[in-house]
Amino acid sequence: MSDKQPLILVDGSSYLYRAYHALPPLTNSKGAATGAVKGVINMIRRLQKDYPESTIAVVFDAKGKTFRDDIYPEYKANRPPMPDDLREQIEPIHSIVRGMGLPLLCEPGVEADDVIGTLAKEASEAGCSVIVSTGDKDMAQLVNDRVTLVNTMNDTLMDPQGVVDKFGIPPELIIDLLALMGDKVDNIPGVPGVGEKTALGLLQGLGGLDQIYASLDEVQNLSFRGAKTMAAKLEKERDNAYLSYELATIATDLKLPLVYADLANGVPDKAALLALFRELEFKSWIDELENEASGDSSDATVEADTREQNYVTVLDQATFDDWLSRLSEAPLFAFDTETTSLNYMEADIVGLSFAVERGEAAYVPLAHSYPGAPAQLDRDAILAALKPLLEDPAKPKLGQNLKYDASVLARYDIHMQGIAFDTMLESYVLDSTGTRHDMDSLALKYLGRSTTHFEDVAGKGAKQITFDQVGIEQAGPYAAEDAEVTLALHETLWPKLQESAGLASVFSDIELPLVPVLSRMERTGALLDEERLWEQSRELGGRLQALEEEAHNLAGQVFNLGSPKQLGQILFEKLELPVIKKTPKGAPSTAEEVLQELALDYPLPKLLIEHRGLSKLKSTYTDKLPGMINPRTGRIHTSYHQAVTATGRLSSSDPNLQNIPIRTEEGRRIRQAFIAAEGYQVVAADYSQIELRIMAHLSKDAGLLEAFRENLDVHSATAAEVFGVSLDAVSGEQRRKAKAINFGLIYGMSAFGLARQLRLDRGEAQRYIDVYFERYPGVREYMDNTRALAHEQGYVETLFGRRLYLPEINVRNKNRQQAAERTAINAPMQGTAADIIKRAMITVDRWIADDSVDAKMIMQVHDELVLEVAEDQLDPVCDELCKQMSAAAELAVPLLVEVGRGANWDEAH
Repeated sequence: MSDKQPLILVDGSSYLYRAYHALPPLTNSKGAATGAVKGVINMIRRLQKDYPESTIAVVFDAKGKTFRDDIYPEYKANRPPMPDDLREQIEPIHSIVRGMGLPLLCEPGVEADDVIGTLAKEASEAGCSVIVSTGDKDMAQLVNDRVTLVNTMNDTLMDPQGVVDKFGIPPELIIDLLALMGDKVDNIPGVPGVGEKTALGLLQGLGGLDQIYASLDEVQNLSFRGAKTMAAKLEKERDNAYLSYELATIATDLKLPLVYADLANGVPDKAALLALFRELEFKSWIDELENEASGDSSDATVEADTREQNYVTVLDQATFDDWLSRLSEAPLFAFDTETTSLNYMEADIVGLSFAVERGEAAYVPLAHSYPGAPAQLDRDAILAALKPLLEDPAKPKLGQNLKYDASVLARYDIHMQGIAFDTMLESYVLDSTGTRHDMDSLALKYLGRSTTHFEDVAGKGAKQITFDQVGIEQAGPYAAEDAEVTLALHETLWPKLQESAGLASVFSDIELPLVPVLSRMERTGALLDEERLWEQSRELGGRLQALEEEAHNLAGQVFNLGSPKQLGQILFEKLELPVIKKTPKGAPSTAEEVLQELALDYPLPKLLIEHRGLSKLKSTYTDKLPGMINPRTGRIHTSYHQAVTATGRLSSSDPNLQNIPIRTEEGRRIRQAFIAAEGYQVVAADYSQIELRIMAHLSKDAGLLEAFRENLDVHSATAAEVFGVSLDAVSGEQRRKAKAINFGLIYGMSAFGLARQLRLDRGEAQRYIDVYFERYPGVREYMDNTRALAHEQGYVETLFGRRLYLPEINVRNKNRQQAAERTAINAPMQGTAADIIKRAMITVDRWIADDSVDAKMIMQVHDELVLEVAEDQLDPVCDELCKQMSAAAELAVPLLVEVGRGANWDEAH
């Protein structure tokens, strides 16, 4: 799950009632009600069509009471019982959802909202985008930068700005709104006499419920009708307000029997679905399933490739020699390795597959080692025979994610050259967000072919076997198909790329040449001072123990710092600290924001915050990184991913180098553990304010151009313009605000977002933005023109021709359209910055090789290149590195590169 494949959580209970009341009554010939079934399943099918790559989980309310009934017995007491003709449709809906292969959740004791809230929080905190499909306004409280609401019944989508546009307040105040207004449907009391206008007047004027009750004497000064007498009403109904707040709060901390990562779409049971549709008499769906069974699906987006496949498993020398001859003579051949591991530093080659034309491919098993495995050709001999061909730059090769294969081959002293095409990158450059870029997804999308998956031959989960244990009779067709499908994909994708000179150039001049560069950089790895990390872990452990003892002393007893229940008892029962916020189950909250507020006045919460931060640092970094050191090289070897982010930036995993902290002292100590080998130093070269420089170039704004050409501090220059002071009179606070404006506008930040960040009122934040655009009119013109162009052509481009398609730029829904417009403004800058650093990596790698420089690239993080450089070459290398990176693009302003050096990464940064 990712931004491109968000997790979809369907509020089945919400849609059940809405479908029942919105659609005309529908029955089958036996008189059974079917309208709600049709409506709910139609909605789910719509989601499948809109998000074909996503996991879709459907959540319903379970039978019986919930924890809210325990808190307030009158909760939902006014609701009439469910109509019989609706109740009888629940089980058919559940059966169809299961037949569709979708996860179905009904958790007793809580509501569907709480299950969705918990899963959404888990997924979003893990970096996964979430779409909650619902018609329930209460769900707006869950919205954040990664959680969006969609209502398929009226085609509306709601992100944080959408919540503000609809309700007049941000998502974090939705619970407060519900607490003040109450809810007649759910019998939540609220504050009598407070309607929507009054509630908004209070919230917009004073803030949330806590702020309102802390400022009752200020209520009379607000501008809504009845403000002068409202303070007394609020005071009288204080308990009801906070009870309502508790009832309206969706739980996000349930202990569910599964976590979000366990959710996965299964294979539809078409036989079961057909039986259900026949029973319910859904004729169009019956016809659709029967057509699919006969291969005549009217929904197919591509014509399936039905040509006969001739796959050969090569077990004798003569057949191999014949294939080697064919490969040598072919103008292009597809190549793939089968290995024992996804870790390129540990993977052993099990077999090789080739294809030279559509419909025909071969697999050469070399190291299948299960009992009874047939005799196979000698791996060393076969690799030796292939080495000249694989290393020949004049013999073009094709593959799917060839960086991995090149890295594995390097373990066998084969240094692959002649990488001419990579279907993963062809798809990625063609449309980065149009699909996942794995071979199985691409085959289905572009060829209409369902391929054999690895799990089909190796099993799943704990029972999955490595490929050397897979029977050759299953391994042969699977592996040969990989090569043949890759060739077929290339023949489909490459002509599409050639239709655009810009896209073809991005592929041929940026992404493809980067493959061997990244492979070398990954295999070089970064040297870690393991002892330094262990020492830091020991110190953190000691500090954590001391903090724990200090916490016990402050509490007057021993307790588990990681237990919210015990912590709540200590803070709010024993020490009687004020309760800032409650959990949905009524317990005082010990969440981070609560502790931060309490820490302003009390020592124990302050100590607990420090303990939590250090504990996370220890478990995530100082304990984990040493275990990732390769025993053979003494280094860590990350994996860089070219086909993940929408805008072209690299990402990395195992470890994720992008997330190593830098702002705290303990975080910087982790970077100090990234060291250079003896006789070398770490050199870090970082593009300075690259996205702002790209903005200056693209917008051609005279003020920005002058600031960068004069080498001014651009944030101070912006502050001088916005606040109307001379450059030398800009204060630190003014510069901080200007920096927030500069970067905020690049990312499409609204006045509301800027106000929150700078802790201003919205009007003042809007004035800052207005003055900014007055001083930098070219920026506004660029943004307006970019929006218009995006609407016209459906995509935006980087300086080098990379495209980001915007499928929602012309939708009717205003919120979704505005989100696409914000992306349209930012993507050319982010994407151009990505292109520049990639171009720099290619030229730096070539310079190092051509000039025999004693230096190696070891990391790429954000806008920074990190190298390991011989001490006797530091000065000339740093000078030339700066020149090479500065020359990676010709902008209207200088492309400034800051180069540092040191014994470790922190010193060099």
